[in-house]
Amino acid sequence: MSQCVNAASKANKVLGIVKRQFKNLVKASFLILYKGFIRPHVEYAVQAWSPYLKKDTEHLEKVQRKATKLVKWLELLPYEKRLEALKLWRSEGSEEI
Repeated sequence: MSQCVNAASKANKVLGIVKRQFKNLVKASFLILYKGFIRPHVEYAVQAWSPYLKKDTEHLEKVQRKATKLVKWLELLPYEKRLEALKLWRSEGSEEI
């Protein structure tokens, strides 16, 4: 398995724990949990900053897509709008949205 797949797997496990423990998250709480427990696993996959394969980036992006749906008032918005509302970056690059 690649480093990105392993990192995405660990991040998904932590995301599952957060999802089970916190049913209704507000933006501030989500950002604390995401930046403290989930994003470090995604950032560990160095290829995210300079992706060699598109599938590696997609694994990491999928984790972030799922995570941003935890904020109840954002769950129905498109992914790009959720990122803007939360002021998060895409895994495809290091720039902020």
